Amino acid sequence: MKKATLVLVIALLAGLVGCGQKQSISDDIIVVDITKAPASKKELILQDFMDVEYVALETKDDFYNQGLVMDIGKKFMLVRNRNDDGNIYLYDRNGKVLRKINRKGQGGEEYISISVARLDEDNNEMFVNDHYRGRILVYDLFGNFRRSLKIKEGYGSFIDTYNYDIDNLICYDQNNEKIAFVLISKKDGSITKKIKIPFEEKKFLEQTQIDEANNLFMVSPGPYRTIILHKGNWILLELSSDTIYSLLPDYSLRPFLVRIPSIQSMHPEVHLILRLLSDRYYFIETIKNVYNFDTNSGFPKTFMAYDTQEKELFNYAVYNGDYSIKKEIYMVGARPVNHEIESWYPLESPQLVESYNNGELKGKLKKIAATLNEDSNPVIMLIKHKK
Repeated sequence: MKKATLVLVIALLAGLVGCGQKQSISDDIIVVDITKAPASKKELILQDFMDVEYVALETKDDFYNQGLVMDIGKKFMLVRNRNDDGNIYLYDRNGKVLRKINRKGQGGEEYISISVARLDEDNNEMFVNDHYRGRILVYDLFGNFRRSLKIKEGYGSFIDTYNYDIDNLICYDQNNEKIAFVLISKKDGSITKKIKIPFEEKKFLEQTQIDEANNLFMVSPGPYRTIILHKGNWILLELSSDTIYSLLPDYSLRPFLVRIPSIQSMHPEVHLILRLLSDRYYFIETIKNVYNFDTNSGFPKTFMAYDTQEKELFNYAVYNGDYSIKKEIYMVGARPVNHEIESWYPLESPQLVESYNNGELKGKLKKIAATLNEDSNPVIMLIKHKK
């Protein structure tokens, strides 16, 4: 598959981006041509275009974890393990241990698994998405059950859920083939707003196979961002659409980025997703929707970024400026957080200890690494917008 290129075009493409829906376009928009390749490669230092904060998760006897961050607020952090053992670790914003919560089980006030958990600090609550049961359970920050949001109207398989405002969550239901983005009430789970992204036919980034025993196998390349929180804006990515949109306060849609050729015309499809947005650079990725079940390989990817100042697309390598060597940060590992913190990135303690012993660290990361040992919990890098 050829890689992609970006060209800046004057925003007279209402017919292209609207798919028959009238749009209000006041700025230039970026068009991604995924049949052409970037002409250059740039080496970037993360701290040159983003602010960085490190949070060392405190380690105690009953507080060893894998540091999978679910949400970060102004006061608290929610963390879990990758093996979905049901543990939710509550830290304060500086990484100090507060408590461990586990409500995993089969009961009506318990969750089978945790796909997403979000903080609502205004109400001292957290929302745990029990994906397989199609419901969201609400607990206080001590783990006491408050209520269950039973999602209706054909929704509930939410792969993304965020705290939208004081009354609502914004969610994306991958399996809904018509209107996947919705706002739901924090009180009872009712649908308060449906957000329609125009497209012709629903497309999925996955491959399936049925074996001789009629067993169904499904594979995907891993999570991607469907709801991007960017400095107060909500950016919505529906893989079935050729346009990525910004959701405005009045719930109208404004084109943010357009891909060509159309996803509807490609067989197999090449999907375009967003990884990280800064003031200057947009880090994007294309994934070809193919997989070989015999070799267990597939979904080839390309990684690139767009420079909003130079108006060009390029291949890239991003390095952590708190290393004295070239230590690359892979944008595929950057996970979304909120409007203030664009992404978080895990730093494992054994590797940090080794780098410290080799004299490869500097600045604030060096000071943190000096306090660690190989059994310490991970250090969480918070990637924030420049003030």
